[in-house]
Amino acid sequence: MPEQFPGGLLLAADGGNSKTDVAVIAADGTLLGRARGLGFRPQVVGMDAAMEVLSGLRTQALDAAGLSPRTTADGIAAFLAGADLPAEVRELRRAVAARGWATAQHVDNDTFAVLRAGASRPWGVAVVCGTGINCVGVAPDGRTSGFPALGKISGDWGGGSDLGAAALWHAARDENGRGPRTALRAAVTAHFGLDTVTDVALALRRGQLAELRLSELCPAVFTCCDQGDPTAAALVDRLGDEVAGMALSVLRRLGLDRQDVEVVLGGSILAARHERLLTRVTGRLLAGAPSARPLVSTAPPLLGAALAALALRPSSTANAATTRAAEARLRAGIR
Repeated sequence: MPEQFPGGLLLAADGGNSKTDVAVIAADGTLLGRARGLGFRPQVVGMDAAMEVLSGLRTQALDAAGLSPRTTADGIAAFLAGADLPAEVRELRRAVAARGWATAQHVDNDTFAVLRAGASRPWGVAVVCGTGINCVGVAPDGRTSGFPALGKISGDWGGGSDLGAAALWHAARDENGRGPRTALRAAVTAHFGLDTVTDVALALRRGQLAELRLSELCPAVFTCCDQGDPTAAALVDRLGDEVAGMALSVLRRLGLDRQDVEVVLGGSILAARHERLLTRVTGRLLAGAPSARPLVSTAPPLLGAALAALALRPSSTANAATTRAAEARLRAGIR
């Protein structure tokens, strides 16, 4: 450990599908350096390439802190996309350990970072709804629960990609006469600047439009909902039911459905605070878990990773008073 950080030096990483953030922090919660880069996507680019993204950002963050890339930290907390199944978590833990970046480590799914960042205590339930959707929970005794999060094959629906794809589906059925009239038809063609919904579908099929761009239709779904379009409103309600359903399932599995527990709602879609969506989520959630406390969080997941990293400090520096002070410093420094 560098002499100028006698209390310990820690690394925090949030590796999501769209971006990866890495921070170097002192044991007292002081943010020393940070870096942001490409998403962490081992299932797309392979483990070696994904780890190189993380490695490069670690080097950049250490450089921003005025430290050598050969520096070994006391601990690293890395919450990474692609850590959905137990075998994937084990593989990522081995990959991080093999790099020798820190003496101790905590590696898990990136949704846990959202929970840690948004909750007032280190346990509860979090649902992330951004490009995709996922949910995890931590009980007071440390037990965890979640979902495989493999998409439709594991029963998942929700997030920007699914909501946008559903909007396109309904727009197509309006255009070809198999479904009801919906404002989504005009919204889809206007967004992509094409004459017909069929043109949009063909552009997707031919690779002229990336499928990921369907998530761009989310604002149009909410706008059409607010304008009274019943098809769009039904999609918003369906998404609310999915968010609440995931949270309730995890709460029940952990035996928290009758306890005072925070349910953190994160990700770009939930953070937008659409009134109908949040009303639907809250209503369904409280019907099944009356003492739950849903809260929308816009705190960066990197903050959650940094807070988790504090638990890896040398025991000589960790006590209740210093931990509270360090957490407060981190919350002020990572926004």
